[in-house]
Amino acid sequence: MAQTEKKGGLLRKSSASKKPLKEKVVLMYDEIFTTEDPSKSNPRFWEELFLMKVNLEYLEGKLEALDGEELMKIKDNINCLFQHCIQALGEEHPIRVVNALQTLCALIRGVHQKNKSTSGFDIINMLVGFDKAELCMKNLMESLDSLLCAEGSESLKSLCLKLLLCLVTVTDNISQNTILEYVMINSIFEAILQILSSPLSRREHGYDAVVLLALLVNYRKYESVNPYIVKLSIVDDEATLNGMGLVIAQALSEYNRQYKDKEEEHQTGFFSALTNMVGSMFIADADEKISVQTNEAILLALYEAVHLNRNFITVLAQSHPEMGLMTTPTSPVPTTPVTPLGTTPPSSDVISSAELPLDADVQTSNLLITFLKYSSIVMQDTKDEHRLHSGKLCLIILTCIAEDQYANAFLHDDNMNFRVNLHRMPMRHRKKAADKNLPCRPLVCAVLDLMVEFIVTHMMKEFPMDLYVRCIQIVHKLLCYQKKCRVRLHYTWRELWSALINLLKFLMSNETVLLAKHNIFTLALMVVNLFNMFITYGDTFLPTPSSYDELYYEIIRMHQNFDNLYSMVLRLSTNAGQWKEPASKVTHALVNIRAIINHFNPKIESYAAVNHISQLSEDQVLEVVRSNYDTLTLKLQDGLDQYERYSEQHKEAAFFKELVRSISINVRKNLAFNTLSQELLLKEFSTIS
Repeated sequence: MAQTEKKGGLLRKSSASKKPLKEKVVLMYDEIFTTEDPSKSNPRFWEELFLMKVNLEYLEGKLEALDGEELMKIKDNINCLFQHCIQALGEEHPIRVVNALQTLCALIRGVHQKNKSTSGFDIINMLVGFDKAELCMKNLMESLDSLLCAEGSESLKSLCLKLLLCLVTVTDNISQNTILEYVMINSIFEAILQILSSPLSRREHGYDAVVLLALLVNYRKYESVNPYIVKLSIVDDEATLNGMGLVIAQALSEYNRQYKDKEEEHQTGFFSALTNMVGSMFIADADEKISVQTNEAILLALYEAVHLNRNFITVLAQSHPEMGLMTTPTSPVPTTPVTPLGTTPPSSDVISSAELPLDADVQTSNLLITFLKYSSIVMQDTKDEHRLHSGKLCLIILTCIAEDQYANAFLHDDNMNFRVNLHRMPMRHRKKAADKNLPCRPLVCAVLDLMVEFIVTHMMKEFPMDLYVRCIQIVHKLLCYQKKCRVRLHYTWRELWSALINLLKFLMSNETVLLAKHNIFTLALMVVNLFNMFITYGDTFLPTPSSYDELYYEIIRMHQNFDNLYSMVLRLSTNAGQWKEPASKVTHALVNIRAIINHFNPKIESYAAVNHISQLSEDQVLEVVRSNYDTLTLKLQDGLDQYERYSEQHKEAAFFKELVRSISINVRKNLAFNTLSQELLLKEFSTIS
């Protein structure tokens, strides 16, 4: 008997003498693409159609192949197909529901591909017709809501979420997707929350639910009242918020794990052998090639949760014991594609593994630690555009955290100590830190470590000015909290002071190149004012009196850098150029630092001369400092502990618009045919009762 092959909707006998036969479903599609009503010749046409296995590729291709006029001629049949799909969602037989959901995906994408240049209103008209749009979309959203909230099939829920993601991301700019007006009016917010609050649903659909919510929150968020923003901001159910935190933590953990695996692979491979042979000259270049696709979608979800919902802040510090206890779900998970992490969920085996395999002690982990590790990886290399965006978003999230009173309370809590192993960029002039020697400290120490690490490792020609400004602002906000609440943090402050002085040195050394692109005086002023903060209020938040002495020692030891900075800003503030005003602000800000240098340097020189010492030790300098505080006069500077609070709409709207566009394109790309494949779905519904 001749074997049958299937290709592009055709059934072809291997015997060449026979003409190819079309699948029945393809013949039925062809009937829809005529101007006649297909149910006239066959009253059971629509009933039969949804029993047929959907041929997504053929249906989408057929829609895309038509020109505008041809599409308008069959508009009534397209409307009819759309309406019958919605009706089929209410059927008892799951196969009909599956086929209806997949047909809707193909219809939405196919019609949109054909109408890219037209407005969203034309697409709505083409799909459902203006006169029936409101009722049809209401019925569609209600059916999807019911399927998502029902006790039934997990596969159906998964397909519902895929359809909703398809609906949301059909345009690059989601705010131009007018279909979403109906998703705003007929909210599925409660259904998303229900998925996140249930352990089983969350395991299988949590990722898609969180990404969907993050996208919906960004629909016309600056132009109108978005109900998803309003509702997300007032969620206070602990199980739901923890569920959302778990999904985010799992996705970020998986990224961290993938990076760690690649790093280890890299170190044991060819480059390791090469660097052993010829020394460390290639280390930086070799490590730059370690890259795992960043996950802006899940990061956006974390941002929206932290930014909009005060209650979510508590989730950051929650440990997640269930992460290590999860087992692989027994029911099929057909819609989880095994693709790069950029926009897809961690696979079930990942979710069932330990939450943070990078830690020796998994029990002491939480979402904030996972996020800090993720940040330490993506912020290493800001040359790549996706990593730059990811790095910026990480710093924006940290900015929101650093402004929050409750977040600061647990960041600085002495009873909440953690060992946080941040990733450090390989650099020729420093050894790799041994992970086992990391001390247990309050979480704020890890945040400060991350900021110091960024400051030290990004002084380069393509200077990321915006990221540096955010970095210094985060440090400043943390210091403001410490000063206000008199928190004496046991931290290696010298590392921060040294990093800040080296940053000033870099700005001066590259003055000409940097001034062509940036106002470096804004950054210089912020750095100088951090020192002013330590000088003016350090006695209230530095851990010991000797820490305050060490601050003076560092300023005196590195006085040449401050002298050079003063000379530079004085030169530019006395010229009538564009930098006159910003440079003069730095000049005024240096008054106390210069007073310290001018007061103590003569005293140190005198001490050396009297005691016939050519070079003083640190202890001798500190002795001079301690014995001459009483004659030092400093000016009180106002506003050092004040800052402008973060505002998304006024300053970051363009960044988020571009970021959401990029996420929308990626999500759409990952909703490829294979992720909507029916093979596993139909196995689950192999019999029709």
